[in-house]
Amino acid sequence: MLTIGNLKLKSNLILAPLSGISDLPFRLLNRTFGCELAFVEMLNARSLSSKSKKSKQMLAGDPGDKPLGVQLLGTEPAYLLKAMAIIEKYPVQVLDFNAACPERKVTRRGEGASLLNHPKKLHDLLKLLVENSRLPVTVKIRAGWSKDSINARDVALHAQDAGIKALFIHGRTREQGYSGKVDYDIVRDVKRALRIPVVASGDILTAALAKKMFDETGCDGILIARGGLGYPWLFKEIKAFLKNGAVLPKPDRDDVAKVIIDHLEASIAFHGEKVGIVVFRKFFHWYTRGFRYARPIREKSCSAKTKEQLLSVIEEFRKIIPHRVESV
Repeated sequence: MLTIGNLKLKSNLILAPLSGISDLPFRLLNRTFGCELAFVEMLNARSLSSKSKKSKQMLAGDPGDKPLGVQLLGTEPAYLLKAMAIIEKYPVQVLDFNAACPERKVTRRGEGASLLNHPKKLHDLLKLLVENSRLPVTVKIRAGWSKDSINARDVALHAQDAGIKALFIHGRTREQGYSGKVDYDIVRDVKRALRIPVVASGDILTAALAKKMFDETGCDGILIARGGLGYPWLFKEIKAFLKNGAVLPKPDRDDVAKVIIDHLEASIAFHGEKVGIVVFRKFFHWYTRGFRYARPIREKSCSAKTKEQLLSVIEEFRKIIPHRVESV
């Protein structure tokens, strides 16, 4: 259904790179729900080329963690080349370049979304990666820097000219961050202008919104990000809805509890108990959204320091919380 360079995918639903979230346990869990291509969280080229232990841990893989993409952040050619050489030692199938991150700590260095203000510079950086990578190179952009500088089409054409194999676009400006409305018209204009696949991002929170993105923009695929936090069932729901309009039943309390435990076990196995518990707490909050009376239990999870303590909180959730009352 989607081809990126020499990578042929059966599914056009892709798990986005999420900072502080997209570790190996998270990716493997989503794959069990139908995710095919997943991304490692964004990697800083300078940190990776300096052989940062944390950055290299982010690349830790598993035989079942394929196909895998890596998203690179940076603007300095020397560091980008060094980082790329390290990445290509790992079983990775796609190299993505970030020109979309709206965070101030990133843009003030001239990285991420700030490159939207410099299409030619972005073109040159992408061409450098394309000419020196054995992997298909992609890029992620936004609609523009602000409402007064919407230039996604121009940026996208520069990127295509550099030789990238696909383009990811978030339908908001850097100024918007993750607030306000996604602009489907801008995504559609980019899709119509390019010859390469266009994968859209922004507000893929439900199956209906996923279909709206496809219908409104004609995009070739979508990136699932915030909508999948604590809700890997979204992959199955979107697939069913796109196929025949089927609306799958929401997972009940026991279904959710089982996945919570599986994810917790995987987090501890990968990070170790101390770090694994801390990493997992935010996921417990997301998993328990939409359940009546869950707030006090979420608060208890924040103070859990051992596996036994967190399992006790999960058991309390399973026994006490009645049912889901809100759609996710």
